[in-house]
Amino acid sequence: MNYLAHIYLSKEDKKLRIGNFIADSVKGKDFSVFPDRVAQGIILHREIDTFTDTHAVVRQSKDLIREKYGHWSGVIVDIYYDHFLAANWSDFHEIPLEDYVQEFYKDLNDAHSVLPKRVQKFLPFMVEQNWLYNYATVEGISIIFEQMNHRTKGKSNMNLAPIDLINNYRELEQHFRLFFEDLKKYTEERILELQ
Repeated sequence: MNYLAHIYLSKEDKKLRIGNFIADSVKGKDFSVFPDRVAQGIILHREIDTFTDTHAVVRQSKDLIREKYGHWSGVIVDIYYDHFLAANWSDFHEIPLEDYVQEFYKDLNDAHSVLPKRVQKFLPFMVEQNWLYNYATVEGISIIFEQMNHRTKGKSNMNLAPIDLINNYRELEQHFRLFFEDLKKYTEERILELQ
């Protein structure tokens, strides 16, 4: 799963959400520089990733595009799934997506000193370009895929991923909904164990 799903799955727990959000920018297993609940968010993020990577439905989504994108198919499916979460946000949360993401940006700015340098560096761009909200449209994720393709020096062909999303939209959305129910249950259980 990508940023929006990780944040959403952390419920309304601000520190857990921040840990879950920054986890990809934290190396190793020494989380002692972080407050306990932020460290638990980092652990939760890694567990969500493992659950996602080994789930049969996610594998079906990757198989739809694997021939074209190879090992990049997992990253692409993560972003597709965040798109489906954002596009159908009112099915999952009572707070409108725009309000939800603005509140989260504020939480990140309030916790600025805890954020890894990499996150501190990209946060202004993320807020200015409203990445989380823009997941809701194909046009919005097209920009993200363009940027990611640029970062891979064109090797990933991720700039083409929106076309495959459109061509397989219904099937991918069904996959997302099936998988996300399982993921929500798994994450709720893990959060209870972390407390």
